[in-house]
Amino acid sequence: MSTLHVHRFGPVTGPPLLALHGLTGHGRRWADLANRLLPDIRVIAPDLRGHGHSTALPPWDLETIVADLVALLTTEADGPVPVVAHSFGGACALRLAELRPDLVRGLVLLDPAVALDPAWLHAIALATLDSPDYTDAEEARRDKLATGWGAADPDLLQAELDDHLVPARDGRVGWRVSLPALIAYWSQLAREPALPPPGMPTVLVRATKVDPPFLPEPVQAVLAERLGANLTIEEWDCEHMVSQILPEQTAALIRAALEDRDGHQ
Repeated sequence: MSTLHVHRFGPVTGPPLLALHGLTGHGRRWADLANRLLPDIRVIAPDLRGHGHSTALPPWDLETIVADLVALLTTEADGPVPVVAHSFGGACALRLAELRPDLVRGLVLLDPAVALDPAWLHAIALATLDSPDYTDAEEARRDKLATGWGAADPDLLQAELDDHLVPARDGRVGWRVSLPALIAYWSQLAREPALPPPGMPTVLVRATKVDPPFLPEPVQAVLAERLGANLTIEEWDCEHMVSQILPEQTAALIRAALEDRDGHQ
């Protein structure tokens, strides 16, 4: 049985899609996209280990996340499924495709975070330990606006605050995330990138307003060499929260990934 809490959207008879969130996120982040723009798709959106309502038990590494996803997919789908993944979810999706390509039909990677500078990650981890929570919801809102949510629909940011912000120490508030797991996952992003099979259809979206980029140019080059014509790279003029800022374009990419060679789902 899966150890993950799973958010499910759409009809049980719809074509399945696995949706993976980023660090500090949760599966319900996909709700607006799924309900409003992909209502006919069966979206399977887990809270990754250490996030949301899923188990927070270690080990906290990409291989354990893959094991969690394998357990989930083997109970939820009859065959390989397309995977849409954002940020840290992109690193998870690539590892899943590398280790269990039989379960992955294709990848839609939304500004994935892969093989980042260890010194930068060390600084992020220290800053997280120094300030893991907020005085109140308004401080949390300001932090989100400054870190990728600035152009997102304000209603989506409010839903994030309502769904995912919980009481913390001394009357403060924080995200529903395990701090030890979060620190460990930052370290996972310093690892070499996982590589999917050369024949796997992959769409890579790079958010051009993210600086420094979460996908370093050398990693993009490695993926391009590996996948060749099976890789499509798109550059979108947006911040990091791609699906919240450009939901219609994201939905169109996902629908294209769900189509087979004959143009049918």
